[in-house]
Amino acid sequence: MNVTSADGTSIFFEQRGTGAPVILVGGAFNDRTTVAALADVLAPDFTTITYDRRGRGDSGDTAPYAVEREIEDLAALIAQVGGTASVFGHSSGAVLALEAAAAGIGIDRVVAYEPP
Repeated sequence: MNVTSADGTSIFFEQRGTGAPVILVGGAFNDRTTVAALADVLAPDFTTITYDRRGRGDSGDTAPYAVEREIEDLAALIAQVGGTASVFGHSSGAVLALEAAAAGIGIDRVVAYEPP
């Protein structure tokens, strides 16, 4: 499935399970498959969203790169699942999750795993 970010970039995501939404954010050189196994484990209890960060996998990209655009991407995904979500981030995805939470975009919980 796709969602359109604020700058018009198409962000590809996959959704599994039912329950409260959890968005899983992979690291810099990862795509959605990196966190797919965790999504499968969580899916019996949560709606899990794995996505390709901009410029990776099946998502589009718009130059120049800015962290703010990635925060907008997360905001678009959160809007897609109802306006609030928990976020798990790995590596640079952990930093992105923390930055997005600090920006106030509807994140109710953050797990930051191995932030650089």
